[in-house]
Amino acid sequence: MSRRNWILCGAALALLLVGVIQAEQKRSSYAPVVITEDFDAIVQRMSEAKPEIEKKHVALLEERYDLSDSPAQGVTMSRGKAVQGGVRVKLPDGVSSWQELAAMSPEQIKAKGLWPKGFLPLPHPNHPEGGMVFPKFHINEIKKQTGRDLTRFDLDFDLPDHLLPEYPPPIYLTTRTDLGDVSQGKVITLDNYFETFNGILNPKQLEGLRLLVTPFPQQQFNATDDRRSLRPSEGVTCFDCHVNGHSNSTTHLVGDIRPQEFRHRLDTPTLRGVNVQRLFGSQRALKSIEDFTEFEQRAAYFDGDPVIATKKGVNILERGSQVHFMSEFMSILDFPPAPKLNILGTLDPTKATAQEMHGQKIFFEKGRCAVCHIPPYYTDNLMHNFQNERFFKPHMYNGRMASGDGPIKTFPLRGIKDSPPYMHDGRLLTLEDTVEFHNIVLGTKLTEQDKKDLVAFLRCL
Repeated sequence: MSRRNWILCGAALALLLVGVIQAEQKRSSYAPVVITEDFDAIVQRMSEAKPEIEKKHVALLEERYDLSDSPAQGVTMSRGKAVQGGVRVKLPDGVSSWQELAAMSPEQIKAKGLWPKGFLPLPHPNHPEGGMVFPKFHINEIKKQTGRDLTRFDLDFDLPDHLLPEYPPPIYLTTRTDLGDVSQGKVITLDNYFETFNGILNPKQLEGLRLLVTPFPQQQFNATDDRRSLRPSEGVTCFDCHVNGHSNSTTHLVGDIRPQEFRHRLDTPTLRGVNVQRLFGSQRALKSIEDFTEFEQRAAYFDGDPVIATKKGVNILERGSQVHFMSEFMSILDFPPAPKLNILGTLDPTKATAQEMHGQKIFFEKGRCAVCHIPPYYTDNLMHNFQNERFFKPHMYNGRMASGDGPIKTFPLRGIKDSPPYMHDGRLLTLEDTVEFHNIVLGTKLTEQDKKDLVAFLRCL
């Protein structure tokens, strides 16, 4: 071959390599299906990277929050776990109080860079990677009961246990309010669901519950070479996140946004009270619990990618029976008792304190909370956009792009003290944090006493 031909071949090869590199860098809506790296090499690479990734994320949490174990005096969740108190989001440098910050306009806060970092979207523990991450206490319980291991070799859950819902949470049924907590203090799994609920549920509800505690393949937990469990996995159950029909704050990323840096971290919401809701998914606005159930199984378990779902073992539910049975059980999950509320969902003045009554007045009037959170369940079944981007400039941190959240569904506030952390991504750790956040976003100019009283009212719901 002549020197000229060698040069031409070399140039062609260079162009080909450039094309390959460009193709690799090009954004895609799809996850890679064919994994070219050996699984053992993946485990070694990601395990070695894990300490530095977690160190970086812990630094972000500590920069944003006071993560200490500081319970509110005399306030517990339904089964007795202490409710954490106090504002945990740290004020930005140069601001002496929340009152000072609330007195500024959105334009001033944005221009001076004073939007608290704890009010920015909370990134996933490893945002570029994403995926389901379970709290250690749930991993241990499921392994003890069923032998399934929900440990990821590349990542651990990030928030301290004292800032999460109580475990296991109680189960209340709209159909059998006389029974109180029917969970008997257990985490309901495939091992014990029948003995616990046989004779309480009808056959359809019992079958629906069985499906809710049956493991199916999921993005990180399956049998393929791009899983994140050391051994091939049976998968996860609906109740691995929505434990006992409530929540253990398991996190992952929403499946309906691309590219990766714009995807929202998801704080698992409770299923209590889904019978009174008309929208499902924090932003998807699915119109029925049946739609949500089917969507989760077909694609959301796989980051919203039906192509990768086909590879990993998608579970196609039959709409007329299986989806209906699952939905029928979920639709009888009730809110926890609220002994200070009357049948209209507001405070009974003979049972509430003066502080709680004043907090209710703030909620309905000065605080403007009831514009969206309407009793008796404290939701309007709509979506609202707070336009938080008024307060900060878009920027990237830990793989997450801080930008507008867009419209978010109005979650019910009944039983809210049992469901920390707050907001759709869990960025607010306490009810005090949520009051400070909304005070600034809504411009309500609440006094310190107003805010304390409002929190006292919220704890009654």
